[in-house]
Amino acid sequence: MAASAKSFLADAGYGEQELDANSALMELDKGLRSGKLGEQCEAVVRFPRLFQKYPFPILINSAFLKLADVFRVGNNFLRLCVLKVTQQSEKHLEKILNVDEFVKRVFSVIHSNDPVARAITLRMLGSMASIIPERKNAHHSIRQSLDSHDNVEVEAAIFAAANFSAQSKDFAVGICNKISEMIQGLATPVDLKLKLIPILQHMHHDASLASSSRQLLQQLVTSYPSTKMVIVTLHTFTLLAASSLVDIPKQIQLLLQYLKSDPRKAVKRLAIQDLKLLANKTPHTWSRENIQALCESALNTPYDSLKMGMLSVLSTLSGTIAIKQYFSSAPGTTATTARSFDLVKLAQECCYHNNRGIAAHGVRILTNISASCQEKDLLPLEQDAVFGLEALLVLCSQDDSPGAQATLKMTLTCMVELVKCRPHLSQSVVESLLTQLHSAQDNARILMCHCLAAIAMQLPVLADGMLGDLMDLYKLIGQSATDKKQELLVSLATVIFVSSQKALSTEIKTVIKQQLENASNGWTAYRIARQASRMGNHDMARELYQSLLTQVASEHFYFWLNSLKEFSHAEQCLTGLQEDNYSSALSCIAEALKSYHKGIASLTAASTPLNPLSFQCGFVKLRIDLLQAFSQLICTCNSLKTSPPPAIATTIAMTSGNDLQRCGRISNQMKHSMEEFRNLATRYGDLYQSSFDADSATLRNVELQQQSCLLISHAIEALILDPESASFQEYSSNGTAHVESEYERRMMSVFNRVLEEVESLNRKYAPVSYLHTACLCNAVIALLKVPLSFQRYFFQKLQSTSIKLALSPSPRNPAEPIAVQNNQQLALKVEGVVQHGSKPGLFRKIQSVCLNVSSVLQSKSGQDYKIPIDNMTNEMEQKVEPHNDYFSTQFLLNFVILGTHNITVESSVIDSNGIVWKTGPKTTIFVKSLEDPYSQQVRLQQQQGQPPSQQQQQRTAYSRF
Repeated sequence: MAASAKSFLADAGYGEQELDANSALMELDKGLRSGKLGEQCEAVVRFPRLFQKYPFPILINSAFLKLADVFRVGNNFLRLCVLKVTQQSEKHLEKILNVDEFVKRVFSVIHSNDPVARAITLRMLGSMASIIPERKNAHHSIRQSLDSHDNVEVEAAIFAAANFSAQSKDFAVGICNKISEMIQGLATPVDLKLKLIPILQHMHHDASLASSSRQLLQQLVTSYPSTKMVIVTLHTFTLLAASSLVDIPKQIQLLLQYLKSDPRKAVKRLAIQDLKLLANKTPHTWSRENIQALCESALNTPYDSLKMGMLSVLSTLSGTIAIKQYFSSAPGTTATTARSFDLVKLAQECCYHNNRGIAAHGVRILTNISASCQEKDLLPLEQDAVFGLEALLVLCSQDDSPGAQATLKMTLTCMVELVKCRPHLSQSVVESLLTQLHSAQDNARILMCHCLAAIAMQLPVLADGMLGDLMDLYKLIGQSATDKKQELLVSLATVIFVSSQKALSTEIKTVIKQQLENASNGWTAYRIARQASRMGNHDMARELYQSLLTQVASEHFYFWLNSLKEFSHAEQCLTGLQEDNYSSALSCIAEALKSYHKGIASLTAASTPLNPLSFQCGFVKLRIDLLQAFSQLICTCNSLKTSPPPAIATTIAMTSGNDLQRCGRISNQMKHSMEEFRNLATRYGDLYQSSFDADSATLRNVELQQQSCLLISHAIEALILDPESASFQEYSSNGTAHVESEYERRMMSVFNRVLEEVESLNRKYAPVSYLHTACLCNAVIALLKVPLSFQRYFFQKLQSTSIKLALSPSPRNPAEPIAVQNNQQLALKVEGVVQHGSKPGLFRKIQSVCLNVSSVLQSKSGQDYKIPIDNMTNEMEQKVEPHNDYFSTQFLLNFVILGTHNITVESSVIDSNGIVWKTGPKTTIFVKSLEDPYSQQVRLQQQQGQPPSQQQQQRTAYSRF
C-alpha cells in the first residue's frame, strides 16, 4: 500500500521540489552519467514529463542531444528506452534545432554488427521520419535492411519504410517497385508479405503512383485468395482510396461486390468495416445504387451479426447528405421507384427485431429519414419511428447489461432528435418515458431523466400534472444511499426543476430537502443546488448552499459556497418585482445589490492563483453594474415627476436649437443612461470574447445579457432621444430561430414584447411623457422578472486551453531593460505553446494564433527634437498556425527615439470558424534605446564646435553599407 502511494506521488509530482528548466535537465543529466544501468533507465524515461513541463525548443534540443549520446554509446535496453521516449514525444521532435547532429549520433549505430541494435536504429529513424523525410542515407539503410536475413531487422525496416513513405514522395516512388517485387517474389514468406502490403496505403503522393499501387493490389486480391491475404489487401486498398480520394466510388463498388459474393464471414465483416469508414469520411460519394445494393445484401443475409454491421453503415449514411440523394433522385420508371424504398422496408422490418442492436439501428434510420426528408409519402414513417422507439425503451429499460445501456442511449438520442424536428410528437414521447420511469432499472432511469430534461429544455412539454409522478418516484428513491441512487436523485431533481417553470411550491421543496437529509451526501446536495441555479430556482438553491456551508474542508470552498448563497439570495429578491410599482422595484434592486456586493467579496476570497475564477468575477461584476444601471434608469424616469421641466424650457429649446431641452434635465440624464447601457453591452461582448473554453449555453447566456443592454439603450433612443431616426428592422427577432432553453425562451418573449410596446409608442406622442417613462420602467421590470440562469461554465470547466509565451531576447531580471542601439532593429522572437486540459477541442479548436506586438515610449532621454509619429511606436500583427501545439514567429522593431520603451506582446486565438477570442496572455518586456557610439561622438564634437575629421567623414560614407 505504501509503495503504491509512493509511486502515485512520484507520478503526480507531489512533494517534489519545483525546479526550473535548467535545474531539471541537470538533474536528469546526472542520472544519464551514472554508472548504474537502473539509474540511467530511470533518467531516460523521465524525459517525456520534462518535455511536457517545459515544451520550448532550447530545452528540448539539449535533451534530445543527450538522449542521442545515450543511444550511441548505451546498450540495447537503453536504446529501446530512448526509442520509446522518442515515440512518446513525437510532437516535440520538430523543436530540435540541431537536427544534423542528432541524426548523426543516432545513425552511427546503423553500422553495428548487432542486428538488434540495427533494428532499434531503424525504428528510431522511422519515428523521426517527420523531421528527416528526405535523408538519403536513411532511405538507403532502409532499402538495404529489407534484404537482411534477420527477421527482427526486416520488421524494423518495414516499420521505417511505412513511416518514410507517409512523409516523403521521393522515398515512396523509390521503394514502391522494391515492395512490389518482394510481395510478388516466391522467396518471401507469406507472413512477411502480410506485413509489407500495408506500406502501399501511403503511395498516394501523386496520381500515377496511386494508380500503380491500386493495380498491384488488384493483382494481389485475385492472385492470393486466402482469407488473411484478401483481408489485408482489401483494407490497404480502402485506406489508399480514402487518402487519394479519386478512387472512392470504385472502392465502394469493390467492397459491395465482396460483401455480396464472397462466402467467407471474415471477408464480409472486413468489407462492412471499410464501408463504415468510407461512409464516415465521404458520404457524398455514395450513389443511390450503392445504398440500394447494401439494402439488398442486408435484406438477404441470414446472419444477424452481418445484418447489424450493414445496418450500422446505413444508419451512418442516413444522418448525412446521402439519404437526401437516395430519396430525391428517383428515376422515372415506377418499378425502380417502388424499389427505391428498400431502405424504408428494411428499417421497418428491423425495428422489432429480436436483436437489440439491429432494432436500434433500424429505428435510427427511420428517425434520420423523418428528420431530414419532408416528402409527404415519407410522413407516416414518424409514427413507425415513435412505436419502434417506445418498444426499444420498454425492452432496454428492464435490462442492466452494458449492451442494453448502449442501445438505450442510442434510443434516447433518437427521441431527442425526433422531438427537436417534429415538436408535435413530443407529448406521446414524454408520456411513454414517464410511464416507463417507474419500472425501469436505476441505470436506465438516470439516462431517461437526462432525456426528459433535454426534451423539456427545448419544449415546455412537462405539465404540472406530471409533477406528482416525479415526486412519488423521488420519495421512493431517496430511501437508499448507493452511488447510482445519488446520481438518480440529481437527474430527477433536474427534471423537476425544468418541469416546474415557475417557482417551486413549498411542498416540492420540503420533499427534496427531506430526501437529501435522509440519504444523500454533500456532493449530491451541491449538484442539485447547482442545477437549481441553472434553472433559475434560486430560493431552493439558496437553502441548499446554506445547508452545505458547514460541511466543507477548506476556507476557499466555504467562501465559494457562501458567494453562491448570496448570489441566489440576490436573485431571489428580484422575483418580488411587480409592474407599475416602481418604488418597490427600487427597494428590491437595492436589496439584491447588497447581497451581490457581499457575494463578490466572498467570491474574491474563494479565488486562488491556480483557480482565479476570472469568468465568475467578470460575470458577477457585470450583473452588479447592470442592476445599478437599471436602478439609475428607474430613478431617472421618476425624476420627470420629482423635477418636471421648468416653465422656460420651451424658450431654452428654441434658443439653443436643441428640441430635447424642452424636457428639462431628464434629457441629459437619459443620454448618460443610454451611454452606460451601451458601455455595458461592450463589456459583455469582451467577456464573451475572453471565454474560449465556455460551452455554447453559457455563451448564449452572456449574449442574452448583452442583448438586454442593447435593447434598453435602443428603447431610450427610440422613445426619448431620437424618435425620428429610430429603426426597428435590425432589432426584430426572427421567430424561427431554435431556442435552446426555457431561460432563452422567456428572455426572447420579453425582448419581443418590449420592442412591440416601444414601436407602438414611438412617434405617437412627443417625448417625454409619463407613457414613455412607464414603458422604460416596465421593460426593466420585465427583464428582471426572468430569473437569471447561472450556466455550466460558472461552476464547471469542461475544456481548458491556455497559451504560454516565451520571448527572446529576454532579460535575466524582468524589471531590467534590454539594451539596443537606436540605429539597429531588434529581432524579437516569439515562441508559444498551446496547453490543453483532459478534453482538448471539446467545444472549439484553435485554428491559428494572432500575435499583436506594440511598443510605447515610457521615458525619453537625450535631446527633445521632433520625430515623425511613425517612429514613436511599433504596432505589428501576425497570424501563425500552431503545429503540434507549438508556434514561433519573429518581429523587427525600430527604436529610433532614445529612452525606455515598453513592448507588449498579446496573443489571441482564432477558432476553426474564424471567430477571434481574446484569450491572452499578455507579456511585457522593456527595451532601452541607446545612442550608437559614432553618432554620439559626432554630436559631442558638434557641441564642442569641432568639425568632424576627414577619416570620420569617410567612415560615415561607408558605414551605411
